[in-house]
Order: sequence, then C-alpha cells, then structure tokens
Amino acid sequence: MIVLVRRIAAVCALGAALSACGAPETARTASRAAPAAPASPSPASSPASAAPARPPTLAPGPGGVTPVFRNGPRTPGDKTVALTFDADMTAGQGPRAAAGERFDNPRLIATLRALRVPATVFMTGRWAEEYPVQARAIGRDPLFEVANHSYSHYAYTEDCYGLPAVGEELMRADVERAYAAFRAVGVPDARPYFRFPGGCYDRRALRALAGTGVTAVQWDVVGGDAFATDADAVARQVLDGVRPGSVVVLHCTTSAAPATERAIRTIVPELRHRGFRFVKVSELISAAPH
Repeated sequence: MIVLVRRIAAVCALGAALSACGAPETARTASRAAPAAPASPSPASSPASAAPARPPTLAPGPGGVTPVFRNGPRTPGDKTVALTFDADMTAGQGPRAAAGERFDNPRLIATLRALRVPATVFMTGRWAEEYPVQARAIGRDPLFEVANHSYSHYAYTEDCYGLPAVGEELMRADVERAYAAFRAVGVPDARPYFRFPGGCYDRRALRALAGTGVTAVQWDVVGGDAFATDADAVARQVLDGVRPGSVVVLHCTTSAAPATERAIRTIVPELRHRGFRFVKVSELISAAPH
C-alpha cells in the first residue's frame, strides 16, 4: 500500500512535468572522453581557467587488460545507486525501425527528467544514428551521461544469448566506430565507459579493448525488464536487489522493454524513501578505490 500511494503521487507530479521534458537542456562544457577528440577551448574562457577534469576510470587490470567495474562502495551512510539504460540496436535492424518498430523510448527519458533522476545511457552507435536528435539531446543534458555499448550490439564472445559475434581483430574498431557515431550526431562528451553486449566478455575481449582506454561497466542488479510486460515485477526485482553502490541495468528500447518507464515510476520514489541518492556511473567510479 505504501508503494502504491507513492506511485500515485509520482504519477500526479509527472502529469504536470512531462510536457516540459521534451526539449534538450543546455549543453555541458565537460571534456570529451579519451576516444573522442579534445573539445576546443571556449573563446570566452579565462586563460587561467583549469581544463575540465577527465572522467574517472579504473586502472588497467593485470597485464594491462581493460578494467571491469560492477558496483560502487557499499557505504551505509552514503546510499548511492546508479540507474543505467541500454539503448540497443543492431546494424541490421534499420528495416524494422523503418517499418515502425521503436528501438527508442522517449517517454522513459522524459520521466527521468521529470523525476530529476541522473542516469547513464549505454548507446550503440547504430541507435545514435537511427535517433540522432534524441542521442544529441541526451548527450547534452547535464542530467545524463552517454557511454558506449558497441556499434552493432554484436557479442564479444562466441556464446552470448544467440547474438552474432565480433571477431577479436574487430573489437577495438567496433568500440571506436560507436564513438565516431556519437560525435557525428553531436554528442559532445561520450564517457570512456563500455558495456559489453549481453554483458558477455572474456579475457580475450578485455585484452582486445586495452588500447581504447575504456573501463568496462557491468552491474550487480539485473532489472529483468527485457521483454517484460509486468512493470510491478520489474520494480520488485530492482527494489529487492539494490544495495549501497549498486549499478542497475535496465533498457531504453520500447519494443524490447515496454514496461521500463512504468517501473521507474515505482522504483524512484521508493528508493528515495529508503534514503538512496541517484548518481551517474562516473560518480560511483570516482568513489571506488583506484
């Protein structure tokens, strides 16, 4: 009953706020991630101004392999949680999008804005190309940060939920192609964070991406929203799993995750009632031991 009352209150608040959430907010002036070209200095900036800090990353693992991040510090007195959303689309799904299938979820992004929830969106390069206006708006909104989810959402291991696989010799190029797609549509500072399609990786993949400078970002809470239609079940799964420092994986694809936006309307007020503070992945990584 408590969750239901909070959910009704959140929906009422959204009714007034959603209409103002479609427009992108002012662009950030943070520096680009390592795979992107450095941003040009603003003519109005003071010569004495310090350059913006590079987004935090983890140190390479043994042998220089790509580091893997799963969750932030488990600090009871600082109950942070990062909501992350995978914007999936493969290189071959263009005809389905042209036929009307929605691989985006603008209402979810509007709800996050209305509730003032920071989040990290892991985009594929193909998604950014299909929805350039949305990708640019998300990337320029200080509430969000854009991270890399590959170009085509092909797997980096041979056995990963039936996804076609990327050869080891093409893995680095696939990551760099996604960053190039972000730059082409106007995302100003995609972060040096990479999420393996399907979450599947092995040491071979970590070695292949070592030269990109990214930190691989996994999760410790599975939202279970992929192909789910029961928003309450998704909300329960998230609420049951979250601990201080958690990274929650959800999706930003209407056709493949139709219940996510409704689940967020329950998840957010309940976690705030429990004392949690929503942060981006970059803040969790910044607080992690280096």
